[in-house]
Amino acid sequence: MADSPDFLIVLTTTDSEDRARRLAARAVESRLAACAQIDGPLTSVYRWEGEIATDTEWRVTYKTTAVRYAALEARIKAEHTYDTPEIIALTLTGGSAEYLAWVAEETRG
Repeated sequence: MADSPDFLIVLTTTDSEDRARRLAARAVESRLAACAQIDGPLTSVYRWEGEIATDTEWRVTYKTTAVRYAALEARIKAEHTYDTPEIIALTLTGGSAEYLAWVAEETRG
């Protein structure tokens, strides 16, 4: 889409489906994301404080714009229970014009 905002996929994980649902709903309610999808349960294996840990988590995938990213990141950090939550933003390189127009409209703040 010419002259459109940059679009992002933002990922985070959390330790319960209920928390994932709350993170997703609050972001969409505040127009920080047009959509949030929840995947899980999934198994995460990682190093934390010098030890290998394995935990069950749920992933929240947000569709948003670059303009809304800072506010979305701040919201995730404020509501998250992890000391260092995963927050990763990936730039979209394409998508249907109709879908991206919808994302842009739904995230207008």
